[in-house]
Order: sequence, then C-alpha cells, then structure tokens
Amino acid sequence: MSLPFERLRRTPDVEGPGLVAVDAADRLLLDESAARRAACASEDLVVIGDAYGALALGCAWESSAGCRAVRVHQDSLTGERALAANAARFPERPDLGRRVAASPTLDADLVRGARVVLLRLPRSLDALRDIAALIAAHADPDVVVYAGGRIKHMSVAMNAVLGECFSRVDVTHARQKSRVLIAHGPHDGHDPRPDAASLDTPGDIALELRAFGGAFGGARLDAGTRLLLAHLPARIAGGGPDDPFVDLACGTGVIGAWLALRHSQAFVWSSDPSAAAIASARATAAANHVDERVRVVRDDALSLRPAGSASFLTLNPPFHSGAAVTDRIAPHLFADAARVLRPGGELWCVWNSPLGYRPMLERLVGPTRQVARDPRFTVTVSTRR
Repeated sequence: MSLPFERLRRTPDVEGPGLVAVDAADRLLLDESAARRAACASEDLVVIGDAYGALALGCAWESSAGCRAVRVHQDSLTGERALAANAARFPERPDLGRRVAASPTLDADLVRGARVVLLRLPRSLDALRDIAALIAAHADPDVVVYAGGRIKHMSVAMNAVLGECFSRVDVTHARQKSRVLIAHGPHDGHDPRPDAASLDTPGDIALELRAFGGAFGGARLDAGTRLLLAHLPARIAGGGPDDPFVDLACGTGVIGAWLALRHSQAFVWSSDPSAAAIASARATAAANHVDERVRVVRDDALSLRPAGSASFLTLNPPFHSGAAVTDRIAPHLFADAARVLRPGGELWCVWNSPLGYRPMLERLVGPTRQVARDPRFTVTVSTRR
C-alpha cells in the first residue's frame, strides 16, 4: 500500500486554493522509480527538492522495518518543517519520521554513494546544473536520477543541462501533465560554485555579489532592490550588536552587505528560509569582507529574534511559494517584522506596485508613507506603533 497522500498538508507554509502539498509529478516520480528503489537499500536513496515530504515519506513508507533513513534535502525551511509535521500525521507508522534524514545543505555528504536520486526539477536551470554536477561528482557510478515536474514548468533545456553531467537522459511518457527525465552515466561532476558579479550600487558602493544556482534572482541586482537602496536614509537608528540592522528575506545578501559597507561599524542580521539563499548571502558577505559583522541565518521570517529587538528593518517580500504565485507570504513577513521592531522602529519595504501592500502595512505595522515609485516598484517606510 502506498502513502495516503490525501493526509499531507503544506503547513507551516501558506495554504490556499491552488496551493497543494502533493501533485501528479510526485506520484509519477515514485511510480517510475519504484523498481529501481526496490532493488537498493534505503540508505542509497536520496530525495532532493521535495516540497512538503510526499517523495521522502512515500519512499520511507514503502521501506522495510529497521532500514536506515532516506536522505532528503529541501531548499525551504518551511518545507523541512512541513515534512516533519506530515510524518506525524500517520500515528499507525510512528517510525515514519525516523526513516527520513533531513540535510539543510546541498553538499557531498547528501549524495555520497547514492544509487537512486529522486529530484523535483527546480525552476532555475542554474539550480539544476548545481544539483546534477553534485550528484555526478559524489554519487555511485551506477546512480540513476529520476527528475520530474509539471510539464508547464519544464523545458527541453533541462535535458541539455542534465546531459552536461550524464551520458544518457531518457524521457518518460507524460501522465496527468507531468513527466520524468531519467539520467544515467555520471561524468564531469563538481561541487556547486556560486556565480559572481561586481556591481555598482547606489551610494557609489562597489559590491561583490555571489549567487548559487537555487537562489532567486541569481547574480544580479534586481530593479526593486536597486530602487530601495537608492532611497535608504544616510543615517539609520540602531546597528549595534544588540540592535542590528535586519534584512528579512535576504536572498543573495545584497542589502545586508550594502548596509555593512555603507555603515562601517554596523552589524546586520540577515535571514531567509532558502538554503541556497543563505549559502549565497554568506558568500556575498565574505566576498565583501563584512562577514564578521553580517550574521546570516536560515529562518522562517524572524522567529529566532526576540520581540522589540530591532530599530531598522528592510524587506523585499517574495511572492512565490514554489512554482505558485501567491499574495499570502507578505502578511506573515509584515506581521513578524512588526513583532521584532521596537516602538518607533522603521520597516523599509519595496514591492511590486500592483500588489498594493500599503493598507496591509498600515494595519500590521503602523503609519506608512510612500518614499519612491517607478513604473514597476514602490518603496515605503512604515513606523512601528
């Protein structure tokens, strides 16, 4: 009997219409890999990119008692927590959670000796390139990679990227608008390497940017962040070790590194739920020689910071949850920013103008005024009540 998928939930990630915890691509990946998985030990099985645990728990559900754990890496911290919560939804299998070994980093230990890898195809070709090269470098020479996704999010370029590190890539028949690519024969593997870019940023600050493949936006300065940096005040409250500048949803770490370069004595706290973003932000801070003053943490919003512990906070809120576009992420981030800000503290935010976040910021944080606006983005500052 297969895992009862209908019990899976996205929590603590956002829930809502069109936002699902398991889809046809997950089921197809499990079905296509079933025979190969049955022929290998579970410790030789790795799952990468599992959104909410359908793949890892599906494999663990089918494994024999007393087996070692399936290795799994999820880029999103909320995905890790959703997997743990979903494992607990099966009281008839109290050992299910123990059969999954989560790894917060995409590294050699994750895939070393793997004979079967199940991969949900990432949106970014650069992310796929990093994953494929890592598997080719450290997995078993006979490894087979099953890489699947929804057809609307797939492209023929994905076949070519896998072909850079595998001698053969087969394509399965489509089922329920999903498809699986099967890669054999690893070669020319290597550990992930961040892309690098030298940026001229507002304030005449030269900044080195580093971005691993899975980091949103890549090795470039997006227009919204540039607009925000151009309008941040020259003098900012806080910045000490006990009252650092806070960059929420930091991505590749541009804002945190920029603040540390502009304010040479200031400390910065940067957070993001994405493992790729955290690796990128740490590499960006190191490349700019500010890593001793920029702390980068993987966190769901700002759960690791106490209430009323910051005077200044920046935010460029994401609006993607996996491949889905949603407006349900920003309220969670705004509310936690308000919790962490001291009374009178400021949240400087940039957002896509059509999203119209100002009333929400007024309600969740405090009085909000527009600082700048261009054809695409709006910059606001909200003062904590």
